[in-house]
Amino acid sequence: METENKAQTEEEVEMPNRDLSEQIKEATKDSHVRAENTGLMLSYQKGQVTLAQYKLLLCSLHHIYVALEEELDKNSSHPGVAPIYFPTELARRELIEEDLEHFYGQDWREKMVVPKAAERYAHRLRQIGGENPELLVAHAYTRYLGDLSGGQVLGRITQKSLGLKNGDGVAFFTFPGVSSPNRFKQLYRSRMNSVELTEEQRKGVLEEAVQAFELNIQVFDALQDLVSSMQREADRQTHTSQAEQLNGTQRLSNTLPFPGKLITSTPLFRMVMGLCVALATVCMGIYAF
Repeated sequence: METENKAQTEEEVEMPNRDLSEQIKEATKDSHVRAENTGLMLSYQKGQVTLAQYKLLLCSLHHIYVALEEELDKNSSHPGVAPIYFPTELARRELIEEDLEHFYGQDWREKMVVPKAAERYAHRLRQIGGENPELLVAHAYTRYLGDLSGGQVLGRITQKSLGLKNGDGVAFFTFPGVSSPNRFKQLYRSRMNSVELTEEQRKGVLEEAVQAFELNIQVFDALQDLVSSMQREADRQTHTSQAEQLNGTQRLSNTLPFPGKLITSTPLFRMVMGLCVALATVCMGIYAF
């Protein structure tokens, strides 16, 4: 009997965990670490998120969630989707749009900037929604439960870093339909584990979960590249403007009967130059009418 119990215990240890949620967690462990170490997430961890980063993140998330939620709606009765379909509790689209309007104004749709990485993510969601709806489980789990977990911390960091008050601009991080995030996550995992899948489908969901993380990492990296590019362009324009002002001062100094060094270094001449420029501006304004 003792030998039989020992053999049974060894068999249980070797048997893989059949809970889909745990299998996804294990399969995406390395990808999760990589996602946390992207430039965007490191900025968040340091409490150094910028307004440019956050606005671009909202634009990307809107593009992704529109695709995800439209596909979930279309496939809400599919046996692989129905158990984890919680639009009232989890839907993000309207909340993101509220944030976008706060930062961009009512014409936010015309001002949005969406990186190609976010477009690829949305394309993938629409593809599987039409061909293999059960794979949407991987994306819904990755995004929604991530928002319910670490997203709450990110919301507080965003609010503090950007000096936002009264919840303005951070509606995305709120879940009005969820009274207890921890209890809801337990319910969600339980529902997800109840989804009936063939071995081939289960393997596909696990692979798609890894793909979901990879797509998110690509979006985070693209946002950092875009922000860096915008900063370089702003620096270039500032440098060009300063150079033009300096050249203008040099040309003006060359037309006066005084050495250039005297003009740039003597307070009296700097004051005289300022008065001349001010007088010229006033005269131009008069003649403009």
